[in-house]
Amino acid sequence: MQALDDLSLNLRILLERYEALQRENTQLKENIEQQRKELIRTHSELLDLQQKNRRIAVANAMSDAETNEEALKRINALIAQVDRAIAALKK
Repeated sequence: MQALDDLSLNLRILLERYEALQRENTQLKENIEQQRKELIRTHSELLDLQQKNRRIAVANAMSDAETNEEALKRINALIAQVDRAIAALKK
């Protein structure tokens, strides 16, 4: 009779552990689904930010073009001054 009681107790413990594992498994699946949704949202946000970054880079390149033109004019003016100074030294 003791063996039957032990078997019954072990079966009850096994079923309790099985149910606990089932609950944990359900919670983990829900957690995975939440993480998947968060990953999708974050990826979408990343794509949006990359697109904004490209737009800003294009805008900066356009404004830098104006700055580059000004810098080129200054460099040409400096070269002209150096050329005049060299010509003056040769005399």
